[in-house]
Amino acid sequence: MINFINATTIRRSLYIVVLMLAQMTFGQQDSQYTQYMYNTQTINPGYAGSRGMLSLTGLYRSQWVGFNGAPETLNFSFNTPVSERVGIGLSFYSDEIGISKEDNIAADFSYTIPLNDRGTHLAFGLKAGLNILDVDFSKLNPNNPNDPSFQNSNSIEGQVSPVIGAGLYLRHRDRWYLGLSAPNILKTTHYDDVTISAADERMHLYLIGGYVFDLSSSWKFKPAFMLKSVQGSPLAADVSANFWFNEKLTLGTAYRFDSAVSGLLGFQVTNGIMLGYAYDYDLTDIAEYANGSHEFFLRFEIGGRSKGVINPRFF
Repeated sequence: MINFINATTIRRSLYIVVLMLAQMTFGQQDSQYTQYMYNTQTINPGYAGSRGMLSLTGLYRSQWVGFNGAPETLNFSFNTPVSERVGIGLSFYSDEIGISKEDNIAADFSYTIPLNDRGTHLAFGLKAGLNILDVDFSKLNPNNPNDPSFQNSNSIEGQVSPVIGAGLYLRHRDRWYLGLSAPNILKTTHYDDVTISAADERMHLYLIGGYVFDLSSSWKFKPAFMLKSVQGSPLAADVSANFWFNEKLTLGTAYRFDSAVSGLLGFQVTNGIMLGYAYDYDLTDIAEYANGSHEFFLRFEIGGRSKGVINPRFF
């Protein structure tokens, strides 16, 4: 979440309004995903290697379609086990909001400890990388471009800051999982020397979980949740319910408290390829100006899994 201080000029005030409108929506801070249950590595490095094979995922999200300057996010990650206990991965996302663009690339490492002989494992994860911020003031469209406050404007280009994150990921075979993580524990301040202002990025804390129920030989039911907390903002909560038919077709719905209701669709094309789509209908006033949000997901996997693990897996 970004907080601005020391506002003294009209140009900077407009910049603040643009970014706040684009980024602040009833608890949204970091990039949000409706299909978070398939995109766990981005927020929790302890997930790396847990699927037992080389796993590559890609996700594209277009939020508030039709709203000028709305968030657009591209996410890519891969992870693989390198031994029975060690997993590694790489995650990347690009988030464009209004006049700002953030790129984040990080390496993930996990170490897993078996807690019993019934398939319960606890993984400790570390994340390290870089965040790159660009802000293009030339995209602003003031009513009076001759206003002295808009003269000699310098854009923010390639402002680099470190990323250090950590996570715990507890799972029991294909039955349930629970994770606690902070993708970046550092508080980073971005400075704008022209307007003498600053933007703070604070630590986000995530709690995720899910359980798989067998309804019949053909149907499985998986409820899942994600809680997201950051200082200075309300707790953000997402809950979802997915139904899995014949390990091929997934149908579900999700609710983001006080923000959006969603429909989810997934299809396991082969054991190694999964496609997913989600549509969000906004429940806030912005629904009058936007046409919902679209999210597309692709997972591609290569290799085999550990003995006794069902193929394919729900999470």
